[in-house]
Amino acid sequence: MSEAVDTAPEAGALGWLGRLSRGLAIAGGIMTVAIALMVTTSVLLRGGANFVNPWSVPLGVRVGAIPGDFEIVQMVTALAAFAFLPWCQARRGNVIVDTFTTRLPKRAQAGLDAVWDVVYSIMMALIAWRLAEGAADAIRSHTTTMVLLVPVGPAIAGCAVMALFLAVIALATAYVRVTARQ
Repeated sequence: MSEAVDTAPEAGALGWLGRLSRGLAIAGGIMTVAIALMVTTSVLLRGGANFVNPWSVPLGVRVGAIPGDFEIVQMVTALAAFAFLPWCQARRGNVIVDTFTTRLPKRAQAGLDAVWDVVYSIMMALIAWRLAEGAADAIRSHTTTMVLLVPVGPAIAGCAVMALFLAVIALATAYVRVTARQ
């Protein structure tokens, strides 16, 4: 079994891209914690706890949950997931199946890893393109969530930008793998 962390490019090898991907992952973590706190609050309110819901109208009316909590969870979870992916790629944290390549020389293994990084980059660029098209369509048609009426286009656009950034990170890790001294 190989240790993916030991073969990961150092943060310095990716330079500002690595630092940006780390910062994005931290932002994703903050979003995840915020969503967890909101869901916990909503469940407590729904469970009949004797709290006054500050999101209810008029203020002071007891209601069962935070209105539109599921819509917020959907959007922020998608954003957080895309925020984690570039750091995962930068640290080579994706699942690696190397059953048949462990006997190859390190240089050949690095070359194969670089090829798969490029394939991953192409796939993420394709996903980014389609997300950008979806965001443009959602913005053009003024698509909103059902309860809160929050526009969904900006969230989709954010995911598109992060998917494109992931494609760039995957190309950068491929370059580092090919140019690193074995």
